[in-house]
Amino acid sequence: MNKKEIESREDVYLLVSTFYDRIKNDDFIGPIFTETIPEAEWNNHIDKLTDFWETNLFFVRKFKGNPVKAHKDVDRNFEHSISQKHFGHWLQLWFSTIDDLFIGEKANNAKERARNIASMLFFKMFENRPKSTLT
Repeated sequence: MNKKEIESREDVYLLVSTFYDRIKNDDFIGPIFTETIPEAEWNNHIDKLTDFWETNLFFVRKFKGNPVKAHKDVDRNFEHSISQKHFGHWLQLWFSTIDDLFIGEKANNAKERARNIASMLFFKMFENRPKSTLT
């Protein structure tokens, strides 16, 4: 496959859908996603995340949602067991998906923004964890 620049919503959709296909099949972090998102909701989830990344990469106002709350809820549902390793693995899969499909400035921006978002989300999750889970 020839790599190209991320230039459109269709490109963002390709990135997001390919990435989440990999996530669903991943032994380490896949269960977090497949136990959280019912199978019937995956298409809606992919569309929402395409909106999220289109907003982040092209500065269009499409995404509506609260990622911090969503991630805090998931962490709580998994008994506050989500760790930096999970976020690191998520980033590795994101980077490799980008590298397999795309090149250029938007691809690099997608990596940098993912790194920043992952750090922020983890810190926000961690700061609200019950004290008993922090030891």
